[in-house]
Amino acid sequence: MVTTYRIAIVGSGPAGLSAAAHAAKLGLSHILLEKTDHLSDTIYKYQKGKHVMATPSQLVLRSPLDFEAGKREVILGTWNEQTAAAGVNVKHGAEVKSIVGTGAPIPGSVMPIVSRNRDGTTSTTELQRNAPPYRLTLVNGEEIMAETVIMALGTQGNPNLMGCPGGNLPHVQYQLDDPTEYTDEHIFVIGGGDAGIENALGLCADPAQNNTVTLINRTADFPTAKDANVKALMAARDSGRISIMAEANTTAVEPGFITVETRDGEVRARCDRIIARIGSAPPRSFVEGCGIEFASADRLAFPKLSATFESTAPGIYVTGALAGYPLIKHCMNQGHDVVEFINGNLDLKPADEPILEAKFAGLPGRRSVAEWLEYLRTSVSILNGMSSLQIREFMLDSSVKRYAQGEVIFERNAPGSSLFGIADGEVAVEVNPNDPSITVQIGSGQIFGEVGLISGRRRGATIRAARDTIVVEISRNAALKLMSQVPSASREITRINTERTLLQIFKSGLAPADLVDVIANAKVETIRSGQAIIKEGETGDDIFIIRSGSMVVEKSIGGKPVFLSYVPAGSYVGEMSVIDGSARSATVRAAVKSDVIRLSGEPFRALLATKPQLLDKLRGEMASRTQLNNFVESKKDSFSGVVDMYTGVANFLVEQGLGEATDVLLIDEKLCVGCDNCEKACADTHDGLSRLDREAGRTYAHLHVPTSCRHCEHPHCMADCPPNAIHRGPTGEVYIDETCIGCGNCQRNCPYGVIRLDKTPPKKPWLLSWFMFGSGPGPGEASHKWAKKHDPAYAEKAKKAIKCDMCSGQEGGPACVRSCPTGAAIRVSPEQFLGVALMKREDR
Repeated sequence: MVTTYRIAIVGSGPAGLSAAAHAAKLGLSHILLEKTDHLSDTIYKYQKGKHVMATPSQLVLRSPLDFEAGKREVILGTWNEQTAAAGVNVKHGAEVKSIVGTGAPIPGSVMPIVSRNRDGTTSTTELQRNAPPYRLTLVNGEEIMAETVIMALGTQGNPNLMGCPGGNLPHVQYQLDDPTEYTDEHIFVIGGGDAGIENALGLCADPAQNNTVTLINRTADFPTAKDANVKALMAARDSGRISIMAEANTTAVEPGFITVETRDGEVRARCDRIIARIGSAPPRSFVEGCGIEFASADRLAFPKLSATFESTAPGIYVTGALAGYPLIKHCMNQGHDVVEFINGNLDLKPADEPILEAKFAGLPGRRSVAEWLEYLRTSVSILNGMSSLQIREFMLDSSVKRYAQGEVIFERNAPGSSLFGIADGEVAVEVNPNDPSITVQIGSGQIFGEVGLISGRRRGATIRAARDTIVVEISRNAALKLMSQVPSASREITRINTERTLLQIFKSGLAPADLVDVIANAKVETIRSGQAIIKEGETGDDIFIIRSGSMVVEKSIGGKPVFLSYVPAGSYVGEMSVIDGSARSATVRAAVKSDVIRLSGEPFRALLATKPQLLDKLRGEMASRTQLNNFVESKKDSFSGVVDMYTGVANFLVEQGLGEATDVLLIDEKLCVGCDNCEKACADTHDGLSRLDREAGRTYAHLHVPTSCRHCEHPHCMADCPPNAIHRGPTGEVYIDETCIGCGNCQRNCPYGVIRLDKTPPKKPWLLSWFMFGSGPGPGEASHKWAKKHDPAYAEKAKKAIKCDMCSGQEGGPACVRSCPTGAAIRVSPEQFLGVALMKREDR
């Protein structure tokens, strides 16, 4: 006769072990099913010697098992001892094949299961749920009966696989058991989460192993990793033990080599081993076969769960990583709590309840924490796809506040990269800085602040509450984590940003309702440096919006590409073919790695048919570009030499960073006399330290690009500033404030070498004193010898990062330009400088 247990627990990870130990403590009949010959397989598979963190630190541990930060081996040893001492009924080698209810069919509980076939089509089957008790059939044919089931499965057994060519080669692995096994290898670790970072750190920990370790991360940030891991990674990079390739993706793997797409183009590097830690997904087929529904059709979606962790299959509970709540301490608390719920203690509150109660304390109404969480989840569109457990974890890293009517949420030009969601009420966006009464309303359920999140720029407008409003503020890290873990949130943020981008660029009286069909077919694509989005002579009618980065436009003349124009972010190309149906008249390629929004020509053409004002606008753009093409064609025989030289200059400038610049210093060497007034004026304007090096940098023809900040559209230096000391000013300048700690991350991240670390020298005497009496070091930057002599504390001063700030706040503009006696120094934006109009002037 088969024994029927009160609880069957599938999986002995932190949640399953905790549940089993608490069931044993309460005297409940139970069985813990583990498919391996050891407990906690996920922790067991951590790399040897791994330091396991016990975050969040403010959370109380409820489990009967002990857990505190420490080595993997110590934690596993403690759990093994305490599990045995608690009398937990463990069955090893017990892999569950199926879980089926044996009671009567539950009326109205037929579950459709949609499966995706290899050819891209889908098929749907139906599953009739039956009431408990449940029959658990093991792979070896053995059967176990249970009144309730706790599914405490992890997701590591279902890792995301590399999809690039060569991703299945034998030197690609998805787990690292012992980092000390590998020596004298070039190893690439792919993934910027905790697992990837910890694997990379383990491989480079011992210099005697002589490994060359590189970590590839697809973004500039590490939103899903613990702060301590990120700091350890940066310390390893700073000491030269590891290299980081940020904003990069693997495009091909071959024996002995890896090809990586970076911001600046493709890189092919030696590679002996790849460790891919690119996440995992729930074992959906098995879970759905048990009668458990998922929150959505997304591959990364999690099961639908009640506040007590019960799934849509009555009597089956889901905890741990499978529930979307992967931190060890959380999992152990869930294991404890779910056994309490099964045992009838339905009044038990989660361990994080006091933390969330404090967050909601200042809000109106008498909602409980659970009610507030559900209210926020259902009210803010980007949070709709989260599970009840995910929203709890999410709100621990976010805040919610009520703003009274008229209260300012943030002001124009204020720094900030957080995202805001409106749970109730509406906000007014002041679109005209000269007239605050001109506003655009954003209502309940929508978001704002996404431009700061995506671009890092300062706030573009003042936003205030149009009436009493409840707003969720989501930190940048929490927002990036949300987008990476909840696909529906990422899609909604992209949709809203696309809609607002189109409204801003095209204007012409368009409303959001006009763009529904256009946006439905829109795609955001990442274009590598040098890749063409439009090729001359080809047919096609897609329009491209440059979302970030920049493009260059070229036309083939006499078999040579001639540079026509530079297209910055916030512009569009491709409208000519939509209007007249002609072939593409020029090639458009990425100057740097860029993001574009591809708009399908057919729905856009339908939009033009109903919006004559927009059509007139595009025809105006088309006329100017046609004029440019005709001009180049007319001059191809008479001054191809100038065309060749201009194209060479333009391509040189793009290579020097103009493709991602917003403002750059150029020097005309035909006019420059080498007086160094520019450097001296820079130093005298900035506490005695110059922000530019005139002689450094590269030259093409008569044009020199000195070492001075480009004020990039997406600054590399901002990517990893621990005190968040780097900001963008109201006129686009990127500057470093007084909170800099001198860590040097910005200097290392800048690809143009324009940031230096130095000590602030003592204040010099007035220039007139030097001129008349020889007092002081004179104009420009003082020597270190002079600084040490005149400041006894100089040697002990900490270095800080310094860079060009475009003389923000100084009358007359940049000192380097104002001080040039011959007019050789100019500061320009790329779109002002790069244009065939310059050739027209030379032709006159």
